[in-house]
Amino acid sequence: MNLKNISRRQWINFGFWVVIILFFTVWTSVWWLLLLLPVIVDIYFTKFIKWGAWKKISNPQVRSAVNLIDDIIFALVAVYIINIFFFQNYQIPTSSLEKTLLVGDYLFVSKLSYGPRIPNTPISFPLVQNTFPFLNTKSYIEWPRWGYKRVKGLGHVKRDDIVVFNFPAGDTIAFKVPNPDYYALVEEYGREGIRLNKNDFGEIMYRPVDKRENFVKRCVGMPGDSLRIINNQVYINGEIQKDEKNVQYNYYVETNGVQFDQKTFRKLGISVEDQLYLFNGNETDDRKIRDMRSYANTLSGMGFLPNAEGRYNPIYVLPLTKEMLEKVKKMPFVTNVVIEPDFSAGSHGVYYPVDAYLGWSRDNYGPIWIPKKGATVTLDEKNLALYHRCIRNFENNDLEIRPDGTVLINGQQTTTYTFKYDYYWMMGDNRHKSADSRSWGFVPEDHIVGKPIFVWLSLDKDRGWLDGKIRFNRMFRPVTAFN
Repeated sequence: MNLKNISRRQWINFGFWVVIILFFTVWTSVWWLLLLLPVIVDIYFTKFIKWGAWKKISNPQVRSAVNLIDDIIFALVAVYIINIFFFQNYQIPTSSLEKTLLVGDYLFVSKLSYGPRIPNTPISFPLVQNTFPFLNTKSYIEWPRWGYKRVKGLGHVKRDDIVVFNFPAGDTIAFKVPNPDYYALVEEYGREGIRLNKNDFGEIMYRPVDKRENFVKRCVGMPGDSLRIINNQVYINGEIQKDEKNVQYNYYVETNGVQFDQKTFRKLGISVEDQLYLFNGNETDDRKIRDMRSYANTLSGMGFLPNAEGRYNPIYVLPLTKEMLEKVKKMPFVTNVVIEPDFSAGSHGVYYPVDAYLGWSRDNYGPIWIPKKGATVTLDEKNLALYHRCIRNFENNDLEIRPDGTVLINGQQTTTYTFKYDYYWMMGDNRHKSADSRSWGFVPEDHIVGKPIFVWLSLDKDRGWLDGKIRFNRMFRPVTAFN
């Protein structure tokens, strides 16, 4: 190798890639990346391997095709690295965080905010979470599979952060019925009932942590916190937590006969999907009349009474923030507003832990202690109900509970357990329409994906392209602007 024949451009390119490799090696502590250095030396200097041999192919069509493939592979690798270590795109699919983040918001999610994870499944197709569209096949190869490791980031999860994370109950799924989650399905239909009914439920599949569905919620409880919900009010360590301004609840809204129009709904920011019209005040449909009669006891208990004709005035069920609630109450045609009761209170298998009945509900939940790394709990009956999934599923221990109550972890009898991970409690701002930690429990630290930074596009599904479908007032604005 004659160094005099090496151009300045070769030196610059060589130096660039050496710096990149050294940076990623030190940052991630993945030292085998240093094996790429001899490859870079050979590409730019020694050239024992003819890396660019296809560029000398005489057939121009073949040469163009191979160059195109080369460009595509380079682009996919670049996207893969950016998606894993820096940021990814995420679309808000449900209304669980309204009015903070809206259905149709497209977000840039920063991996650097909490530190990117080394992927559990390193061989996967970029920009596809777990399943190729239309093909319905896995977008990743399960071998090799690496353990949990998070490299240094810019900070840590804080209370009230909006966080993107992998769905903690998504380790096992019934492919045809992703919602409700597999564990809730087991409580309702039985494990064998699901496994034997592939026509309705599909294959039962296991997914690694980084290939579980992405969810986005607000972090309400931190590791080591004791959380309780009393009449919709969250308490942390015995102290009332002030709701964020966009937290909303469902309310039954009765009018004097006047019906809400779409202009009013738009001013309030209530989507078509959230406009639940219980009664219109002039029911003639037999089914509606039957519904009205079946609701009679419930409505009377809430303070809604039929009029002189035996019918109810128009009643809506609407999600309202505190500010929206005050506006609705001041509307001259609104006669009564009552917060929605928790109709599923007392139901078994609805709230976490779904396999044990503790009498908790959507609006009155806990108290529950959120596990903290290094903290130890006594393994009594209640704690086993709350934490057995953390011990077995998240921290990969062999947990056995014998009929006499004896507990074995990895074959050793014990009465205590010390947690390896920090855990978080996530809830949606749309409190009465959010499947969150009240339904499926804790979010382990290894499930944390990143932090939404800003909205780069926002599309209103209720409007046409010429009728305000693009919400320009939300585009290229930080997520903190909507908190």
